[in-house]
Amino acid sequence: MNNKIFISTYPFGIHDPEPLNLLNATGWEIITNPFKRKLKSTEVAEIAKDVDGIIAGTEDLTPLIQSNQKLKFISRVGIGLDSVPLSLCRERDIKVSYTPDAVTKAVVELTIGLMLSVTRYISNADRELRKGKWSRFTGKRLGESVIGLIGLGRVGLSVLRILSAFAPKKIIINDLVDDKSDEVRNILEKSKIPFAFLNKEQIYTDSDVISIHVPLTKLTKNLISSAELSKFKKDAFLINTARGGIVNEAALYEALKNQRIAGAAIDVFEEEPYKGNLCELENVLLTQHMGSCSYDCRLLMEKGAAEEIIRFFKGVPLLNEVPEQEYLNQN
Repeated sequence: MNNKIFISTYPFGIHDPEPLNLLNATGWEIITNPFKRKLKSTEVAEIAKDVDGIIAGTEDLTPLIQSNQKLKFISRVGIGLDSVPLSLCRERDIKVSYTPDAVTKAVVELTIGLMLSVTRYISNADRELRKGKWSRFTGKRLGESVIGLIGLGRVGLSVLRILSAFAPKKIIINDLVDDKSDEVRNILEKSKIPFAFLNKEQIYTDSDVISIHVPLTKLTKNLISSAELSKFKKDAFLINTARGGIVNEAALYEALKNQRIAGAAIDVFEEEPYKGNLCELENVLLTQHMGSCSYDCRLLMEKGAAEEIIRFFKGVPLLNEVPEQEYLNQN
């Protein structure tokens, strides 16, 4: 069968050609992103209107699924599924896979890097020095901070593990899904770091740094908005490397502009590429949804997505089909 596959995400196979080589070796028709940028959902629907499978980034796939009657398989490059309407996929008998383990290490490293940068004003110091100023910003060490983690999945738990090396005053946790108390205890008791599982309101009021590690679902949309930000300490920092839409950007802008919180570091946005008014502010560090952008992580994601779509069309059991819990999370 000469399957037709569209790769919507970009970059793909740029830093290492192995994923593209795997796909080309099948003899199928492989179509890559012609614009070499993030596509609009309407563009995906038009370009992929008659494909059998798609290797997808974070584009909203709803228009494609509604219009393409041939589509059989979606292979997500990454872990987030907010762009994939899973119930609609199930109605249409479209199988979906993702690469849940590939992104963890790179996202964790960026998260820690952003924490250090905002709490020690590293990017601010760089900007000041380039203007001929010598401000010598004074910040707060992570080791002298209470760190709040919302979400304790693959990334959140790994962030906690690395944070333990900084010996924070305390790590406080709110997990929306699972009980991870045993894993947390195994990590932190060795380091004699105090910890507690608390409700979200206590995380907001008690933390010096709050880091978000939950998926975007109906339950987490605008999880952090004006009411929540009003509970933060005035010298608190917010980190979001999870998904755009979890933090309400308009509310965050007002909180930062009025210095109700000390600062924030945001890697993900509701609309990307981001061009919003957070760019006006000096007390927020903005990055370009680059949590997964390390060479090894990109290769693992791209190769994993390519191998999964090949398995599907060759009738081989999938290794990373999206589990039932993810379908429930969207309902």
